[in-house]
Amino acid sequence: MGTHLLLFLLGLRITIVFSAEVTDSVLCNATSSERVEYEFSTDVVGSEHIITFRGYFLRRARENYVTAALNNAGISNWTIVQRENPAKDYPSDFDVIVMNDGDRAALDALRDHPAIRRVTAQRIVQRTIKYVQEDTNCGPNGCLYSGWRNHRRRALHSIRKPRENEGYSSRKLLRTVPRQITSVLKADLLWSLGVTGEGIRVAVFDTGLARHHPHFGRVRERTDWTGENTLDDALGHGTFVAGVIASRADCLGFAPDADLHIFRVFTDNQVSYTSWFLDAFNYAIMRKIDVLNLSIGGPDFMDHPFVDKVWELSANKVIMVSAIGNDGPLYGTLNNPADQMDVIGVGGIGFDDRIAKFSSRGMTTWELPNGYGRMKPDIVTYGSGVRGSSVTGGCKSLSGTSVASPVVAGAIALLASGVPRQHVTPAAVKQALCVTARRLPGYNMFEQGHGKLDLISAYQFLREYTPQASLSPPYMDLTECTYMWPYCTQPLYYSAQPTIANVTVVNGLGVAGDVKEVTWHPHLPHGGLLSVSADYSPILWPWSGWLALSFTVTQEGADFDGIVEGHVNITIESHDETKERTMINTTLMLPIRARIIPVPVRSRRLLWDQFHSLRYPGGYFPRDDLRAKHDPLDWHADHVHTNFRDMYRRLREHGFYLEVMGTPLTCIDTSLYGALLLVDPEDEYFPEEMAALKKAVDSGLSLLVFADWYNASLLRHVKFYDENTRQWWIPETGGANVPALNDLLSMYQIALGDRVFEGAFKLGGHPMYYASGTHIHSFPKHGVLITAQLSDQGQQIMSGEKGGGTAAAGADNTVDVPILGLLQTDNGNREFTNDTVDKLPKAGRVVVYGDSSCLEGGSSRPCHWLLLAALQYALGGHLPASLRDAAAARRRDVHLIPSELPQRAEGGRLHMYSRVLAADGSGPRPLPSCAPPSPLPPQPVTAPPAARTLAPRHAPTDPRSIGAPEVEGTEPAPRAWRGAGAAPSRSHPEVVYEPPIYILQQ
Repeated sequence: MGTHLLLFLLGLRITIVFSAEVTDSVLCNATSSERVEYEFSTDVVGSEHIITFRGYFLRRARENYVTAALNNAGISNWTIVQRENPAKDYPSDFDVIVMNDGDRAALDALRDHPAIRRVTAQRIVQRTIKYVQEDTNCGPNGCLYSGWRNHRRRALHSIRKPRENEGYSSRKLLRTVPRQITSVLKADLLWSLGVTGEGIRVAVFDTGLARHHPHFGRVRERTDWTGENTLDDALGHGTFVAGVIASRADCLGFAPDADLHIFRVFTDNQVSYTSWFLDAFNYAIMRKIDVLNLSIGGPDFMDHPFVDKVWELSANKVIMVSAIGNDGPLYGTLNNPADQMDVIGVGGIGFDDRIAKFSSRGMTTWELPNGYGRMKPDIVTYGSGVRGSSVTGGCKSLSGTSVASPVVAGAIALLASGVPRQHVTPAAVKQALCVTARRLPGYNMFEQGHGKLDLISAYQFLREYTPQASLSPPYMDLTECTYMWPYCTQPLYYSAQPTIANVTVVNGLGVAGDVKEVTWHPHLPHGGLLSVSADYSPILWPWSGWLALSFTVTQEGADFDGIVEGHVNITIESHDETKERTMINTTLMLPIRARIIPVPVRSRRLLWDQFHSLRYPGGYFPRDDLRAKHDPLDWHADHVHTNFRDMYRRLREHGFYLEVMGTPLTCIDTSLYGALLLVDPEDEYFPEEMAALKKAVDSGLSLLVFADWYNASLLRHVKFYDENTRQWWIPETGGANVPALNDLLSMYQIALGDRVFEGAFKLGGHPMYYASGTHIHSFPKHGVLITAQLSDQGQQIMSGEKGGGTAAAGADNTVDVPILGLLQTDNGNREFTNDTVDKLPKAGRVVVYGDSSCLEGGSSRPCHWLLLAALQYALGGHLPASLRDAAAARRRDVHLIPSELPQRAEGGRLHMYSRVLAADGSGPRPLPSCAPPSPLPPQPVTAPPAARTLAPRHAPTDPRSIGAPEVEGTEPAPRAWRGAGAAPSRSHPEVVYEPPIYILQQ
């Protein structure tokens, strides 16, 4: 089954401003100041499916294909939805079908038809705006801009406070908000040269625009895709976005002479469907749009119709700009489509050049668990306190990455009108923006991408552009902090799990190309100690591809301590974009630098299980905290460099080395590690993994488990309900897969229960919060159990009670719950001291805690201290005083509470998304092979000192040095139709690249 496309207008902070209240130097918000917050609900429309065809066909031909497929299967009760929008008379590559019976047989019949590529579920999303009054700071001298400090909260109902970014301090220099964002980026300098956006078609996909708005002079077309038969903007968001791009009065836009094409894709009730976007995207291609702004996004990078259509837009030379999201400062919160390689993903900064706290952070998470994410955002620009057009005709000030996105879209439209048109391709523009961006000090690449937009330098770059391929990032210096975080935080050493870097290949030579060869050239004398493996997309389409490099240390480097260098060469072959279609061959060099250290001792090496982590958009995997009703999907990847980033930092500060396991446990030499961390796993375990774990623990490996809630009955209370189809979407598992954990822990007579608890308490003098955790159902008598007074949250939810949120809200309603267990698995030696290592049991230890939310970033009461205390016990056998004092004598009637063992939910679909279970639900898959990737043959070189310098940065352009554009070189270049559907890529092996053809069939 497909997954949601969660599309929404990214959350904003809004300040209402009237034109008469704007002074020359500062902006005074003397009337009101409001922050806009959004809540979202999204669901599958159960009876509707999107049929994607293998080409573009007229309506009659599409209907004939569907009729033939369903008649052969004996299906008669179905209807094709007639889409009444501006694209209805054009050929299309999809239809929406409603089926009332025989869904499974009908879907199979459709998928078997040779003209149909894919059948996926239709999706609906509803966004709800809330306005929250904020305090203003208007004095006699006007209002001052306070940057990131008034960032958007996660949601109105969340009591968690976003943590401070490590680059910020508590005191800030307050800056005034500039009157015109265009002046800050020096757009007026280009205007003085006659560069104003003329001739550039810009599409705004948003909430519409009023017909006679006074700020706009070149609105060429307004179209409605919602069926509401209105083109106006009742919400104001679309008006603001269009104003930042092309307003001609008051609050000026970047490209005032650009041709605006307004696509209204959200209703007044803030509802949209995937199919509306598909139709609108097709229409944008037919209208030969140059730049398309999407101030929308969501976590569903697996919604294939949408993702494929974005690729197709890029292939047709539509430059797509999209906001990366407002879920910062948490990492791993990038939104789609901004996280796609062919899209320019934009993050936000304040006018003090600090990364906005609301701006989402990388890495991308498509590649997990086997690989590693790509660098995103691509660039950042101003997104806090930016002025733009109000729906009433004046100006207002907004904050959000949906503000930063049109800043970049407007800048691109301005650039495109002043450079030769053959230079205006998605790859060339991305290269211009990224190569010339100004890096911000103190921020890493997953916060700022290539850096801050430099409009003038990008203009000069595009004027002089020569088609070329490039790499993003352009080098890999694993020693450079803070920009190369997290690579710079942990050196390489022999026998470690591979360190993976994912580099994007941007192909400015042409829309399609091939990677012909990748070679590794270590620099003498020590570069040969670094082993490099490469995996890559053999076909670059559209305009881009990926290169994943895995770094390990050879056995000869087991005792080495120092810096090693080398470079990887990537040879690319591509046709250029001229009429001659000349074949071009080029070789890119990726400089590499890393630090190698001697192998750490076993007790300092920890193994993090990423392989058994599942999350949205693979399926409906709910959040670990059941209070998070505004954001119920678990989509932050559960990786040590995303939502567990703070935990990773604490472990590194205490001298631990944390390695990520992206394979089954059977592929790991567990004798190298002191402890295995199982934190919030959602998947099942292979039987062979359980046997391997038992053997490993018997040999000295310790096991730390941080679980979460699971209750089969409660799963039905946290499902999505679709009012249109009256169908439910039930979670695939709970916060963690407790039944699978119980199978794993049963060898130690440990089991977790099916009751769900929450509450605030103190443990070892530390304030704690138990957020929707499980409890210990059974535990060996010789183990240590620790309890806490908690509320039965599961009972409150299922009975409809309104709990107080903490155990302190009512002591009479709390239960003494066993939440933490510590066990020495060697029964023959239970009483020991910590005098000498020889006296310690040789078997490992097991620590179990019922909640993992406190380890995540953004937790109001983080429990990293508890993890460190558990490691002190697990690795050294010493029970810290903070835990010893909390442990009482073991008495079953005190510590264990009545409960049942959690059972796997009947009718569950976990097998559809599992890496362990067979897709047909018949049981475990065959155990994957453990063959490591083959290293690239080293080709050592004696590099002179100059060659060892990593890629230099582009020097900024002096604004005084730029000249007027050559008008004769800026006329539109011919554009060929790129055809329908997806590219010839690994994701779509059935498609073969052919010369561009516009497919018309009756």
